[in-house]
Amino acid sequence: MSEEEMRLQKVVAQAGLASRRGAETMITEGRVKVNGETVTTLGVKVGIHDTVEVDGAPIEGREKLVYYLLNKPRGVVTTTSDEKGRKTVLDLLEDIDQRVYPVGRLDYDTTGALLLTNDGTIANQLMHPKSRVDKIYLAKVSGIATVEKLAPLKQGVIIKGRKTAPARVTIERVDKDKKTSMVRIIIHEGRNHQVKDMLQKVGLPVDKLTREQYAFFDLIGLQSGEYRKLTGVEVKRLKAQDYKNYRRK
Repeated sequence: MSEEEMRLQKVVAQAGLASRRGAETMITEGRVKVNGETVTTLGVKVGIHDTVEVDGAPIEGREKLVYYLLNKPRGVVTTTSDEKGRKTVLDLLEDIDQRVYPVGRLDYDTTGALLLTNDGTIANQLMHPKSRVDKIYLAKVSGIATVEKLAPLKQGVIIKGRKTAPARVTIERVDKDKKTSMVRIIIHEGRNHQVKDMLQKVGLPVDKLTREQYAFFDLIGLQSGEYRKLTGVEVKRLKAQDYKNYRRK
């Protein structure tokens, strides 16, 4: 497929009308036309000179692909909207014209590195289990962490009927007076509440959790709530899938 061609569902998604999956549903429901003809088959390729309509309204142009790194603060939901009226990560992006989506999730009370983009291809690659993208967390836990306590996490533990992949875990600090510990854990899976559930499983419930790093992106230079646009080099590295083999030094 040439640079000027793109699958129809991707064009619809990048126009900000729906997620990639939502765009696929629109197509199969017969809501999308190409050059005046209804298309219901997925995978159809369109070029820059083709006219695409959704529900009778033309897509004026393809949205420029953008990529951002956010230091997500506590008390913000990782969604595009919230039925409870809570602040979302999109509310923090004040000067972005494109409609972007978070890559994966962070819990309401979890802080740290979060990517946002309107590039559905990259987002799907990053979130696919086979990509094995490293996610590095620093957790403050209740209890005294020991090598023995954390050992099961390095082998994998059963969470909600499924065994987790082996994690890399280190003890950063122990406060025997307050009976708390700081633990760094590296995983590549993306289940909901996974780090909290894993540490709870070994008797170390999480008090605070920060994602320090996602793939090769860290929080250096970003205060809580701040974000930055990815550099051209970083975007190329993502597209080259170098992140699959990345490991923290």
